[in-house]
Amino acid sequence: MNKQLGSLFLVSVIDILGFGVLIPLVPYMADRFGAPPAMITPILGSYSLCQLIAAPWWGRLSDRWGRRPILMTSLAGACVSYVILALADNIYWLLVSRVLAGFMAGNISAAFAYASDVSAPEKRAAALGLVGAAIGIGFTLGQPIGGLLAGNDPRTANFVLPAAVSVSLSVLAILLVAFVLPESQTEARRREQRQRARLGPLRLLLERPSLRFIAAASLLVTYSQSILESIFAIWALHKFGFGPRTVGLLLFCVALPALLMQAGLVRILVPRLGEPRLATLGVAAYVAGLVIVAQAPTLGFAVIGLILCGIAVGAFNPSASALASKQSEGHERGIVMGTYQSSGSLARVIGPFTSGPIYAALGPSAPFLIGACVTLPAAWFVWLARPRAGTRA
Repeated sequence: MNKQLGSLFLVSVIDILGFGVLIPLVPYMADRFGAPPAMITPILGSYSLCQLIAAPWWGRLSDRWGRRPILMTSLAGACVSYVILALADNIYWLLVSRVLAGFMAGNISAAFAYASDVSAPEKRAAALGLVGAAIGIGFTLGQPIGGLLAGNDPRTANFVLPAAVSVSLSVLAILLVAFVLPESQTEARRREQRQRARLGPLRLLLERPSLRFIAAASLLVTYSQSILESIFAIWALHKFGFGPRTVGLLLFCVALPALLMQAGLVRILVPRLGEPRLATLGVAAYVAGLVIVAQAPTLGFAVIGLILCGIAVGAFNPSASALASKQSEGHERGIVMGTYQSSGSLARVIGPFTSGPIYAALGPSAPFLIGACVTLPAAWFVWLARPRAGTRA
């Protein structure tokens, strides 16, 4: 691992740790404010809706002005959103905090673009897997930490303390970017980008079929993932009576295998299988994991399904990100990765906005089974996106 990737890894861990602390808490906050399940999941989806709108814009700005300014700006915006969440005393302020956080979520696409900048094409999947591993560590540690800080009784859970921890982590990440992380974009490359005609997300998708196919695969996989993430706390509360602490620990069962895959096994499996095969296996494993969770008669079976979902995410995400990055030139990597990330953001809008109504109308197992059916075609899209002679690297 070179010094730049090491610094990016540290920044990404701290950044996503602050985000992950709050993930298991938002549904319980909305429930305390009197929101029904059909309204709670759209509140979660509002974050991704705003991220969808903003991600390509942040990506283009990072191409033109550098990765560091975008990372620091988006981290500062996240910090403000956490303060608003800590002070929220009704459903409307909770919604405001999620909307602001989504609009300021330029850090993920900038981090992936940074990793692509500083890695050779043949090592790009490993570099992107490293960023994915950092995100995985943040989720892995953040969710149980958030649950432990809040407590296990939904009626008396403390939401201010976890939000304060998230604010502190964001401030620390800003300082690390400012003083530790070097810029990956040279002034000459930024000047070249400012002189070139702007590429928009739709134009990129129209002109580059492989990018279009891998973005479609990411949309389908992330849709089912967002269904699992948005409905799981409600499902666990209603089926088993679990509070934030237990839900945070159960989501750890998804995050830890994903982390282990992205941090180590991807480096071994990609040279042997290639990104398309590994991503396809990830799709199949995720479908199987969702079916197991949906049909689980006991908590033990549900845990098995969650672990399988985590392994699948760890295989699919870095492989698909590497395939997307190969559709870019150096000067446009930010907008390409921002466009690719937008497909995931769109899925994270659709998932929460549909999971609550599906849960209410068709029953607790329905969101997971529908997610599994929707995910299956992603394997075909991955195969269509595989590299061919003459494609970018």
